[in-house]
Amino acid sequence: MINDVVIVGGGTAGWMTATYLKRAFGDRVSVTLVESPRIPTIGVGEATFSTVRHFFDYLGLDEREWMPQCSASYKLAIRFQNWRGDGTHFYHPFERLRVSNGFTLADWHLQLNGAAEPFDRHCYLTPWLCEARRSPRLLDGSLFASGLDGSLGRSTLDEQRAQFPYAYHFDAAQLAAYLTGIGVRGGVRHVLDDVTAVGRDERGWISHVSTKEHGDVTGQLFVDCTGFRGLLINQTLGERFRSFTDVLPNNRAVALRVPREEQELINPYTTATAMDAGWIWTIPLYGRNGTGYVYSDEYCSPEEAERTLRAFAAPGRDDLEANHIRMRIGRNERSWVGNCVAVGLSSGFVEPLESTGIFFIQHAIEQLVKHFPDERWEPRLIDGYNDRVARVIDGVREFLVLHYRAAARADTPFWKETKVRPIPEWLAEFLPVAATRLPDESTIYPYYHGFELYSWITMLLGLGHYKPGPRPALAHLDPAGARAEFADLRAGAQRMAAALPAAHEYLTSLR
Repeated sequence: MINDVVIVGGGTAGWMTATYLKRAFGDRVSVTLVESPRIPTIGVGEATFSTVRHFFDYLGLDEREWMPQCSASYKLAIRFQNWRGDGTHFYHPFERLRVSNGFTLADWHLQLNGAAEPFDRHCYLTPWLCEARRSPRLLDGSLFASGLDGSLGRSTLDEQRAQFPYAYHFDAAQLAAYLTGIGVRGGVRHVLDDVTAVGRDERGWISHVSTKEHGDVTGQLFVDCTGFRGLLINQTLGERFRSFTDVLPNNRAVALRVPREEQELINPYTTATAMDAGWIWTIPLYGRNGTGYVYSDEYCSPEEAERTLRAFAAPGRDDLEANHIRMRIGRNERSWVGNCVAVGLSSGFVEPLESTGIFFIQHAIEQLVKHFPDERWEPRLIDGYNDRVARVIDGVREFLVLHYRAAARADTPFWKETKVRPIPEWLAEFLPVAATRLPDESTIYPYYHGFELYSWITMLLGLGHYKPGPRPALAHLDPAGARAEFADLRAGAQRMAAALPAAHEYLTSLR
């Protein structure tokens, strides 16, 4: 039996892993987490997918309890600002497209609407709530989409059937601290110490980690949550890292924490604003904004990036400390090698354009439980894990490259390069089709990667470089049903925007 797990590294990745494993296996598996009191966490992963709900429900955590302790707020969508270079914006919501007569409302939008109305407000309810800064919940706690509410219990990403309408923003350090308390109370052994060496056995596998104050910490299965350092998986076991910078060149970020006194300014969405050499994220938490400039050092220096970010997000606040981050973009060839599994930044990372960092952690933890080994260390289990993790990260890479290739903006050297830079082989086959018609389920990236058909359609229509036309079949179909769906959507959106409280009002009521 494998019943002794050692996690090296804390932060969000380490404590999500520790608490999930204890919840899954209870006292049948011992979990030890070793983290240094001196090494800070990256802490930029403050926005999430709506699927993170599976994680919190699996642990039995109520958002009314954990959100106030983590400065958390709701995220209904990502607002893409100025990606066409003309100052306009559109929303990428957590909302599937309605269907009429076998075709999505996006297809019908192209047939019936043309450019008369922005596609996101025409085809989705969520952008109306974002524009009105609404909470997804009424003051009594009920969800505006009542049929989607209720705990999912011990469910996983594989069991996602309906699209839940929101995700979260939270302070990553506060969430890690919150999960630390849950983990320790649940039986996780917490070793707060510096790792000074990593021991290996005759197979070359990891036998123990040596610590400064607590001696050797031994285990059977080791989880590497040491971030971009990859202390176990890369530095010790020598696993090869496959860089994505040939197609995703943004390799640096500079971040600020900007206090916000007026809580009524809480937006229930993340904003990604295109800039001359990359883009700036704005994540509204309760009490502050998390903001950062993601860029390529081929086109922008760290000093210029910091000046740009300060002018954009915090003019006159030179007292705010800037956090400069070198990002390792890509993934390991294998995230599981021998008896070591890398989770989080030590496994793989793409720029945080679609808030995939926490999603990668959650997916990896769930797959670790599904592929948990015994003393035989069955190679097919390990290969299965590596295959699923790699495909998720590769699929997100394809989706993010689409953002740049499909953006209409081409007014600076950075944005001009996005139209001629090499792109992954699969995406190269996808784009000629997408340029003429909207994709369907059979034409988007075929392996699970977290993004559904509606996301691919949203980005193609919103970014504006490609202009797919309506499907010819729609000219032969009665549009009455589609018109009724559009009218019902608009009426429902206006009704919900009027009935729901402001995001700040609901979040304040939780506190």
